[in-house]
Amino acid sequence: MAGAVRQPIDLQSLERYISQHVPEIKVPVDIKQFGFGQSNPTYQLTASDGVKFVMRKKPPGKLVSKTAHQVEREYRVIHALEKTDVPVPKAYCLCEDSSIVGTPFYIMEFLDGRIIEDPTMPDVTPAERTEMWHDAIRTLAKLHRINPKDVGLEDFGKPSGFYDRQIKTFSAISKAQGEVKDVDTQEPVGQIPHGDEMLAYFRDKRFQPKDRGNPIHGDYKIDNLVFHKSEPRVIGILDWEMSTIGHPLSDLINLTTPYFLIKQNLVKHMPSFQVGSTPGLPSRDDLMKWYAEVAGWDPNPDLTWGIAFGFFRATCIYQGIAARWAVRQASSAKARDNALGRHPMGQLAWETVQVAREQSKEKAKL
Repeated sequence: MAGAVRQPIDLQSLERYISQHVPEIKVPVDIKQFGFGQSNPTYQLTASDGVKFVMRKKPPGKLVSKTAHQVEREYRVIHALEKTDVPVPKAYCLCEDSSIVGTPFYIMEFLDGRIIEDPTMPDVTPAERTEMWHDAIRTLAKLHRINPKDVGLEDFGKPSGFYDRQIKTFSAISKAQGEVKDVDTQEPVGQIPHGDEMLAYFRDKRFQPKDRGNPIHGDYKIDNLVFHKSEPRVIGILDWEMSTIGHPLSDLINLTTPYFLIKQNLVKHMPSFQVGSTPGLPSRDDLMKWYAEVAGWDPNPDLTWGIAFGFFRATCIYQGIAARWAVRQASSAKARDNALGRHPMGQLAWETVQVAREQSKEKAKL
């Protein structure tokens, strides 16, 4: 998984820092770079005694976004969760001094386990597949039942208004993306069909999920988990860059998205994901039951609303790809194909909003 260093760093400067601040790491160290971690360059450090560690740093140069590449937030949340039952790698240090390796960085434990990209988990037995999904959902529920104050994260994010902020952000982003014109044809990317109607529904306080104010991961999915090398259990959660205090429904929807897309032609990269035909793959109802048992709240009443907003958010992401393609910042054929995904995804979002709206009306009558 780790190979040649693509973004060089000053190894002697790093070793001097390690000698002074991280006695657990025996210098000199050998350094390699992982293939993943495109947002924040990620390196494998092998100490002189053979023990491995991981370093994540901000990318070099001027950052396009002030809110991205938050290695400081990653370190803080991982360090805060170390004494809980949420499996995270041990965090050893945070260095905010850019003179050491060029940008701020932190060093954490290397977890020697399995990272699985395909949510069908094709290389395990049916019994293992069931338990691995069970532990993935159970691990998420453990995170969501934590009181931020108990672990010093009370100021890690706002306890209320999570979806209001999400709606405001994606509304503005979508409007700007839709106005981008193709450099050749001068045709605009175009607004999301029924976008205003969907946003009006999402903004309606009568239907929004009630604020919960839990720690959330922000990008919780199977390939951001490290499973034990031989046992069907999670030993660590990675990539906390988008973590905050928010609504746990967003993490739950993110993890279970393959279940909601399987009847659509939108999961070409996972055509084998078939509940009922993949032995050991649990049902969506099983996942929600397992989640509720540990988290202490039932997500089912808010599920359709959450799915609808998840689809709208995904449509905005596809629209963004289309906008980058329009100005030729994304030039690959794959990017162009992905840009076309905004049309079926947008239709799916609109259809789901209509279902959610009808369900909301029925609940209002009760």
